[in-house]
Amino acid sequence: MPSSFSQPRPIFDIQHATLYRGERQVFFDLSLSLTVGVHSVILGPNGAGKSTLLKLFSMEIHPVPHDHTRLRLFGEEGWNVWELRRHLGVVSHDLQRHYLDNAQGTNVILSGYYSSVDTYEHQAFDDGQRMRAVQIMEDLGIGHLQDRRFGDMSTGEQRRFLLGRALVHDPEVLVFDEPTSGLDLQACFHYLAVLRRLMAQGKTIILVTHHVHEIPPDISRVILLKQGRIVADGSKEQLLTSSSLTALFEIPLQVIQANGWYQVLPDR
Repeated sequence: MPSSFSQPRPIFDIQHATLYRGERQVFFDLSLSLTVGVHSVILGPNGAGKSTLLKLFSMEIHPVPHDHTRLRLFGEEGWNVWELRRHLGVVSHDLQRHYLDNAQGTNVILSGYYSSVDTYEHQAFDDGQRMRAVQIMEDLGIGHLQDRRFGDMSTGEQRRFLLGRALVHDPEVLVFDEPTSGLDLQACFHYLAVLRRLMAQGKTIILVTHHVHEIPPDISRVILLKQGRIVADGSKEQLLTSSSLTALFEIPLQVIQANGWYQVLPDR
């Protein structure tokens, strides 16, 4: 008789990994598993290894090969990077910095089909893809910016277009790199509302950040990363505490919580 309980589907499963950026060792014997349906945040100070994890997620870099090292995405090894984008969307600061200023809004969305930083003459888009781009812009409230140059947009507008770019493949998992960094309060709360709507629609969200205020109430798992090591892994109630974050950021902090949101203040 089949079990009534299904096993959680893995997103990212890395075991006993050592990884270098240039000559600098970022991770040693790192093990981390993330599963579909569990909204998670990877929280840590600058230099903790967060940007390196982002590049691992997108297969831009790889761990040092060892017999005991394993890296699987969605339960498989050896993914084709193009196929992976149909399952995993990443919205990063690196992409925002390097995206071409002259790209028009609609083309930013369409560029997601080719993972390019604008659209080019040799790239073909059918009517269905163009209709999807229009629908995504309307859903994200940026339809009126479809003809605006990327370089003329505000930081928040750029970020919504890059989110739309990630959504063209309708991936089941989205990874965000400090999603509200550089946004004013209005743009910050609007973007977080979009993230929460995506969660309600069934997307699994992973945040990689050092900003406690941008962790939505829907996030259930907290992973604390420091100097290339996972120092704690548990629920928000367990880890978003004054003592845990004081140790993580090495500064006296007081955590406050309201309506499922958390914020930190300097501790007296």
